[in-house]
Amino acid sequence: MKLGFIVTLGLVSNLILATPVTAANPAHVEQLQTTGECMGCDLSEADLRDAHLIGVDLRNANLKGADLTGANLEGADLTRANLKGAILNSAFLTNASLNDSNLDQVDFTAATIIDADVTGASMVDLNLTHAQINHTGIAIGGSDE
Repeated sequence: MKLGFIVTLGLVSNLILATPVTAANPAHVEQLQTTGECMGCDLSEADLRDAHLIGVDLRNANLKGADLTGANLEGADLTRANLKGAILNSAFLTNASLNDSNLDQVDFTAATIIDADVTGASMVDLNLTHAQINHTGIAIGGSDE
């Protein structure tokens, strides 16, 4: 009897551990898609690839590890948002506000970032490979010395 329970417990444990875990709150993802507003929402690790997020209000949102590949964030307000480790490959950020945001380890590969405000943002270990950056306080390369 004990052996059967242990085997069953082992199989159930493997199924649980093999199931992908998404941290994003599904209600918050729906709110973002429906209203274009999600202040303070938990969108961590959310799949927002190719999302049209023009003018969205994501102030204080948690987007840690979110996949925003190809997303259009034109005019988005990401003030004080946590984007640590987010993927913004080929994303479009024009006139976006990233004030006081956590942009550490963000992957901006081939992103277009124009006239974005990054005042006070933390920007450690960014990937800016092939990114187009204009009129934004993000520099590619070393110091000016």
